[in-house]
Amino acid sequence: MTDPIALGVRTPRHSLPLLYPGQAQKEVFVNEALARLDALAQPVITSTLSAPPATHAAGDTFLVADPASAEWTGQEGSLAISQDTHWEFQVPYEGMRIFDREQETIRIWRGGWSLSPPIPDPAGGAVVDDEARGAIATLLESLRALGILPAN
Repeated sequence: MTDPIALGVRTPRHSLPLLYPGQAQKEVFVNEALARLDALAQPVITSTLSAPPATHAAGDTFLVADPASAEWTGQEGSLAISQDTHWEFQVPYEGMRIFDREQETIRIWRGGWSLSPPIPDPAGGAVVDDEARGAIATLLESLRALGILPAN
């Protein structure tokens, strides 16, 4: 029978390290979990890169592009989270959402990272209803400002 409580046991979604009874250096595991939670509670990526940037600060998060290289080899599609001296990687899960600063929109994981296609402002048509068109344009602009829809 295998021991269900082992050093490598982690949470299923965010891979947070779990503590076990009598564990030494608990602070290492708790600090790793807190750092990962800090980056994943409301994830924001700076940009999409295939290799680590030359300069970065603790907490900076990047989407790893294909083909990944250097320290990021084999991490395509994952989030690379800078822990100042090393990188932590988060494998995405179905429905995971991140805010992409570079694209100014939300990305969602559905078997791969996707962006919403741009939605054009209302125009044309046989009957012009200025009031409805204005309301729709205001709604679209609000959704773009919140990052829910991509900017045109």
